[in-house]
Amino acid sequence: MIEVEVRQLLVSPAHRLAGRPADGPAPGPADERVRRVKVRRGLGLVGDRYYARAAHRDASVTIMSAEHLPVHLAPAVDLRHTRRNVLLAGVDIDSLVGATVTLDCGSGPVPFAVNRPARPCAWMDVTVAPGAQRALRGGGGVRCTPLGDGTLTVGPARLWVGDG
Repeated sequence: MIEVEVRQLLVSPAHRLAGRPADGPAPGPADERVRRVKVRRGLGLVGDRYYARAAHRDASVTIMSAEHLPVHLAPAVDLRHTRRNVLLAGVDIDSLVGATVTLDCGSGPVPFAVNRPARPCAWMDVTVAPGAQRALRGGGGVRCTPLGDGTLTVGPARLWVGDG
């Protein structure tokens, strides 16, 4: 068991980074971060753009380690810029591809299959800062499938790592 902190949660109802990065993000709410979110097995985060989308079932939740944020390029960078769903401090989530992790924010355990890296794209150079795509290589987070229902909340949490 690892003591971690859920620093931020982001639930975006619309895909905002489509098309050419030079055109900028699509309009949307200024802040899509939330304090709590419901997770549904095999479907994702309730209210998120990838929730219950067949093409994204194995990647419906993205988790990123706070330690990998390129704060040297953009000190105020957060999930609004990287477009990941969960920002965790205290664990290198990128090193856990192929594992099953269970996150408990105090309301019960929520297991996730950590399927593959969430590779940074050219949009990172626009939404974060020039050079962010390169800086995030190997640390852009992971794409996961929720293996159970539950609730995630911002604040202290516990994480268990199991075999994939």
